Amino acid sequence: MEPLALYIHWPFCAAKCPYCDFNSHVRERVDQARFGAALRRELAFEAARANGTGGRRPLASIFFGGGTPSLMEPDTVAALIADARHLFDAAPDIEITLEDNPTSVEAGRLRAFRDAGVNRASLGVQALREDPLRFLGRRHDTRQAIAALELARDLFPRLSFDLIYARPGQQEADWRAELREALALAADHLSLYQLTIEPGTRFATEHARGAFALPEEDDAARLYEATAEEAARFGLAPYEVSNYAKPGAESRHNLQYWRYGDYLGIGAGAHQRLLVGDALLAIRRHRGPEEWLARVERDGHAITGEEALSPADRAREALLMGLRLAEGIDPARIEARSGLPFDATIDSAILAACLDEGYLAWGPEGRLRATAEGRMRLDAMLPALLR
Repeated sequence: MEPLALYIHWPFCAAKCPYCDFNSHVRERVDQARFGAALRRELAFEAARANGTGGRRPLASIFFGGGTPSLMEPDTVAALIADARHLFDAAPDIEITLEDNPTSVEAGRLRAFRDAGVNRASLGVQALREDPLRFLGRRHDTRQAIAALELARDLFPRLSFDLIYARPGQQEADWRAELREALALAADHLSLYQLTIEPGTRFATEHARGAFALPEEDDAARLYEATAEEAARFGLAPYEVSNYAKPGAESRHNLQYWRYGDYLGIGAGAHQRLLVGDALLAIRRHRGPEEWLARVERDGHAITGEEALSPADRAREALLMGLRLAEGIDPARIEARSGLPFDATIDSAILAACLDEGYLAWGPEGRLRATAEGRMRLDAMLPALLR
């Protein structure tokens, strides 16, 4: 049996960031005990289906995301980890990640999360400059971010942090200096995200009325290229479009998604992909935290949609995810997960053009991968490439 990845969603935040379109909600009060019990109940429901009659499935990773999971009670985190270890056959070196914000309150819980079983911290730093932090609506300052990175580096064997680039007025020299400061503090894994305007966010409203402007596409591309150069100085390679890591420090949990493996998602709005018999099920849950809670307490789960993906949809998803990776895709893996011949999933004429232009390349091991130039054009290239 292939290993599983487990995602646990905590939907609550202390404040809504103006760029965020994730399923996150601000509440004055959260009944931690009820929500924790509901997460444990939904986990048990999914474990029964994932394991079936074939014994406990191997479990490679657990990821607490959100929202802001560092607002969870550490005892709830510990209970969920214990349940997962009991319900599945946890790998000896299982990766257990929890997303943290660098505010003083949340950073103060890092030791308790480590004691609960978390062995990889992912810090939402986003910037190491005061003005950008205020613009992005973050509740921490640069001093707190640095303190949280230093503390996390001492507590956890593995550490990642997020940064947002292509901010209004951002200059390449300043970005390089900021990156060097961040990487000098914690140079294991970096997730880098270009600031984009998502519908329904506060930034969408402000951008539409001209409150700020984002860098031009060519300027953003130069910032992206600068990132790879600076990360390389510290031994980090771009193993995925937005992620850099030292060898062996790649996110195993996210690799499960990009390699199109099975994963479970519990909590409000969580999605999952699970092979049950010959059917690959795409499953989603109710997004509203209170309604999710009521449904789990009533039914044991809050599933609102369950669809057996067609072979074409499987192939499309596997290609969309896999070509984001520097390692690329194995055609045999695509065929095994989709049931379709690889040639039936790709437009051969577009593939030939992408190979000629140097956007795609065949590796010596028979894998198809996007080149550095191609990864910068994936959003435009993939819709044309896929049948």
